Amino acid sequence: MIGLIAGSGELPIEFAKSAYEKNENFEIFAIKGITDKNIETFGKTHWLHFGEAQKLIDTLKERGIQNLVMLGKVEHYSLIFSLHRLDKRSRKFISSLKDKRAKTILEAVINELKEEGFNFIDPLPYLKNLLVQDGIIAGNINDEKLKEDAIFGLKIAKEIAELDIGQTVVVKDKIVIAVEGIEGTDRCILRGGELGGEGTVVCKVARKRQDMRYDVPVIGIKTLKSMKKAKSKLLAVEAGKTYLLNKENFKKTAEKFGIAVIGFKI
Repeated sequence: MIGLIAGSGELPIEFAKSAYEKNENFEIFAIKGITDKNIETFGKTHWLHFGEAQKLIDTLKERGIQNLVMLGKVEHYSLIFSLHRLDKRSRKFISSLKDKRAKTILEAVINELKEEGFNFIDPLPYLKNLLVQDGIIAGNINDEKLKEDAIFGLKIAKEIAELDIGQTVVVKDKIVIAVEGIEGTDRCILRGGELGGEGTVVCKVARKRQDMRYDVPVIGIKTLKSMKKAKSKLLAVEAGKTYLLNKENFKKTAEKFGIAVIGFKI
């Protein structure tokens, strides 16, 4: 049996839908106030409060679940600034970390659960159809400067991602305007628009040695809405290592907003 630990956003729902259609035996472990309630449509759902680590482990064992998938976002700042909401097990875990970067936390969570006898499986077989392909996804680029900015920005983003600072940078005229930090992608895009004005390029990548079991970059309608507010012109993402949600609606929305989207092989 598979246990899906679900954060926010559509990605956990996409996994649950795919697993349901494949008749997989799975149960969902959702976080109150974070996970989309629509996920209940696809399977038995256990709701926990943020930071109830011991309850999660106990429930997984009671249900006889050994294989785990962890998808969806739990905002980094929620963890860092909500320590008072964590149970004893979570506080002990957080205090033992060498640092509190996203990769450090997520890898430590996986190792902690492995020590309890659980196994994290690769969710890619259930989500492969969501991976961005190389080439134009939406719109067209008539301005070569935008493409040059994309290639420049993707290289910078790759280095930033490797340092585990963030996965997104905003560039314009080969100048780095904004780098994603703890605020997340959407706020980074908006800050890039405030600083760079119209015509910025948003670049989003995976880590150099991306573990596809966690923290894979995701783009969707929300990304486009932030870009529209920021008056960005191009979204450049890493092909083969970025999930695209609701593809057809995404393409229509991008074209409506006048935003070009391209997948680049890096």
